[in-house]
Parts: sequence; structure tokens; C-alpha cells
Amino acid sequence: MKFLEPVYPSTEKLKSRALGGRQIAKLTAALLSFLHEKDIPENIPQEVIKQIKLLPRFQAISFIHFPPDAEAYSLALMRLKFEEFFIAQIRLGLTKSERHRFSKGVSFTQVGHLFNTFYTNYLPFELTGAQKRVLKEIRKDTGTGKQMNRLLQGDVGSGKTIVALLSMLLAIDNNYQACMMAPTEILSKQHFDSVSKLLKDLPVTVQLLTGSTKTKLRKEILEQAANGSLNILIGTHAIIEDTVQFNNLGLAIVDEQHRFGVAQRAKLWKKAIVPPHVLVMTATPIPRTLAMTAYGDLDYSIMDELPPGRQPILTVHRYDHSRQKVMDFIRAEIDKGRQAYIIFPLIEESEKMDYENLMKGYENVKAYFPEPKYWISMVHGRQTNEVKQINMQRFVQHDTQIMVATTVIEVGVDVPNASVMVIESAEKFGLSQLHQLRGRVGRGKEKSFCILLTSQKLNKEARERLKTMTLTNDGFKIAEKDLEIRGPGDIEGLRQSGELNFKLASIINDRPLLEIAREMAERILDTDPDLNSAENLKLKNYLHSQFGKTQWSRIS
Repeated sequence: MKFLEPVYPSTEKLKSRALGGRQIAKLTAALLSFLHEKDIPENIPQEVIKQIKLLPRFQAISFIHFPPDAEAYSLALMRLKFEEFFIAQIRLGLTKSERHRFSKGVSFTQVGHLFNTFYTNYLPFELTGAQKRVLKEIRKDTGTGKQMNRLLQGDVGSGKTIVALLSMLLAIDNNYQACMMAPTEILSKQHFDSVSKLLKDLPVTVQLLTGSTKTKLRKEILEQAANGSLNILIGTHAIIEDTVQFNNLGLAIVDEQHRFGVAQRAKLWKKAIVPPHVLVMTATPIPRTLAMTAYGDLDYSIMDELPPGRQPILTVHRYDHSRQKVMDFIRAEIDKGRQAYIIFPLIEESEKMDYENLMKGYENVKAYFPEPKYWISMVHGRQTNEVKQINMQRFVQHDTQIMVATTVIEVGVDVPNASVMVIESAEKFGLSQLHQLRGRVGRGKEKSFCILLTSQKLNKEARERLKTMTLTNDGFKIAEKDLEIRGPGDIEGLRQSGELNFKLASIINDRPLLEIAREMAERILDTDPDLNSAENLKLKNYLHSQFGKTQWSRIS
């Protein structure tokens, strides 16, 4: 019988030094002949090995290189994939267990006057069942005396902001401050305006801090935050600057968390002696966060209901040669009294070519929709904040029927009357961006549409993204596809996309094995949370020998 032969990758440089695939195979075989079972000790408890019928570790490593037959290779591959999943599950489980047991947090012991008054008298609509469930989870978390670190996944328009507001009132009722960080000035301003309006009849101090806040007002805000007279601070990453010091920060909320780096979000932890509770919100989880959720390191809540009256957005893919029909469709919608967005890619707003493409696109749109019958707003990153705000407001107030923009409107624009979203060169956008942009429409009761315009020359990955967008409006399904396409990133590091450091296992293709590994890891940690038993000592020693300490995996 012919033995299977291993194939090892090499390079021209290695081959020039007589280290091609065959030579590497000979060296590997020689190395393995010197090793014994004690040189590659077992790192999975015997009970687990017996239950799942895994090969011993030494045998699996031998067979993965030089299997006697195809079945031996499959068994070795399964064992090593399981090992990767199992070790990852144990490590993340230990991190979560440590946080739950030892991570001290402030305690919100009461649902007080402000929360109850707002809920009873000022809530603008009846909460959905999903919103009520999430609030219950947050109230439970924040009352334990342990730090909350929770992801709130709610699709575009599911009402995450009102949950955030009620959570902040819960903090204030317990004599703590709250902050809310958003990725753009536009979104920060929108949150500030909506929160201020909702709380105008309640004794709550709310301030907005962004990069463009005037010096005098900034000084006043910093003083209020430091002396405790400020209840809620809303802003951009300006909130995490060293000059911002809180008197008693109890809750930090990060909106559209995929727009912030891990290190940026980590700075929120340092804004109080006892780390504040952390709630991160997103409409489309980035792959890194989805991977953490799949692995169970992060507490998470899902809001899977849209408010009554919302209709699903119809998404279609059209090629450039259908542009005239697309423009005719926009015109028909405008004639019904609706409004439309036309979005152009601007990968680097400083790049001259991208800016020229936007201006050329704007002129083309004007040719289709001439004044004075139609009026167009334009918003892009080169404009001053004042000009952006003026052009946004013209669209919001229905003074213009069309907004031509870059992705600066990806988040933070709420115009219920807008029913059409056209995304030019949609193949240049990632799934998360496409989903966020689509979420700018469908905010009213009228049927809404998203049109993805592309050239006919598309690579396989772009076709996959576009197909996913036309098939589903579900943020989690989109994130799953994004995870499959881009990879989950380094869970314990700072990268937020790219390959996870598994050598063999795939959290997409080997999901059933991941589930078994998670179940086994949870069972072990439930009975022996510190891995102190004789049965688990080898596992504990392996973890100590292989990995250095890191805190990044605790940051959502």
C-alpha cells in the first residue's frame, strides 16, 4: 500500500539552499524519530479524550505529517482542530470567569425617580419586547457589583438609542455619571439633540464634547465632568482624551463600536478608579466582536424586533448600463414626495482623484435632476462642519430632495421621508458599510429601496458581498458572511479583521466542532473554575507555558 506523502510549502530562496518540500519532509521525519510521548505532553483532560474518542496528542502530531492511511490523517486533523478550539475556549472562559468573579464594578442598586418618571411620562413610544428584555439584562448586570461588559446587537432602526438613554438614567439614579461615545460629530450631535429633547423636562445635565467644541465651553464641560455636576457627556473620541476627568463615571456607552479601535475603547476603562460598566452597541458586529461572541468571552444582548410599522428594505443590484432606469426610478419616488440618497465612495478623503470623482458624480446627478424643479444637497469630508450641518439640515427639512454624499452619512442621519438609497461603485464598500448605508432609508412607514450600482467587472469576493446584501436585511447574517470573507481578527490582540491565529481550525467550516469544544470547556470550568484538580493540571500548565498575559481580550 502506498503511504500518503506530506506536502510542505517552500520558497525559491529555501529551494536554492536545498530546502524544498521533499527536504523539509525528510527533516520533519528525522525530528519526529527523536521525539517521544513525554516530549509532546497531553494538554486535554483524559475524560474529554475518551468521550470524543480523540487521538493522543503525540500520535496526532505524528499522523498529521506521516499518516499510515487517509483515516489516520482525518483523525489527526480532527484532534488538532479540536485542540485549537478547546484551548481557545478554555482561555476565553477563564477570562470571562475571572471578570465575573473578580472584576469589581459599581453597583446600580435601585431603579429610581428619573428612570421611572421618564419611563412613565416621557417615553415617546411603547418599548418592543426585545428592548424590555435587554433593559432587564442590563439592570441585572449593573446590580451585581461586577463590571458589565456587554455587546448590544440591534439592527438599524431597532431602538438601541432609547435603551442607552434608559441605561444612563439608571446610572444617574444611583449617583453616577454616564458618557456616550460616537464615531462622528454628526452622530454625536444627533444623539445630543435627541437625548436633550427627551430629557428637557427632567433635572438632568447633558453636554456635547467634540473636536470643534469652543475653548470656553470645553473648559466649562471639563469642570462640570470633574466636579460631578454633569450627568451625561455625549461626544466623539474627544471623550477619551486625558484632559477629560469624571467625578464618578459609572456607565460608558460606545455607539457604532466597529468604528473605534480596541485601544480607543480600552481608554474608557481608565476614566474611573472602579472601571465603569461598558455597553457597546452596533447594528453590524465586526468580525472580531462576532468571533468573541461565538467564543463566549463577551456577554451580549440581541434586539431582534423592529418597531411596529417598519417594512423590510428591498435591495437590488444593478449595473452601470441600467443607470438611466435607476434615475427614472428615483424621479418617480421624488414625484411621490419622497427623498433619495446617492452615495459615492471616498476611500481617502484627501485623495484628489476620489474628490474629483465625487464632484463629477454630483454634476452628473444635477444633469438628471436640473434645478429649479429638483434641489440637491452635497455632503463630504472636505467641507467644514458648519457647511455639512447646513446641507444636512436642508435635506432633513425637505428643502432638497436628493443628497449626494460620501460615507460621512453612514451613521447619524435620520430622515423618515427618504425612501431610496443608491450606492455608486458598491463593489468598493465592505458589507458592514453597505448595511449601515442601507439603514439610512426604511425609517418611515413607506416602502424603501436600496440600489447597489456597480461596473460589470467584479471579482468573486465583491459578487459575494453584493449577493449577501440582496438576500438579507439581517445584521447578524451579514456579519456572519463578513466573518467568512474577512476572517475574525486576533481576538486577544488589536487587529479587527484578518486571519485568526488557528493553524488548522476554521470557525466557519468547523462550527460543529467549535460547539463541542465550547460545551466541553464550559463543563470543565463550571466544576473546576481555576483548573486546580489533578485531572486538569496538565491543561493549566500548558496554558501557562504557551501564552503570555494580555488584557485586550477583555475589551469588547
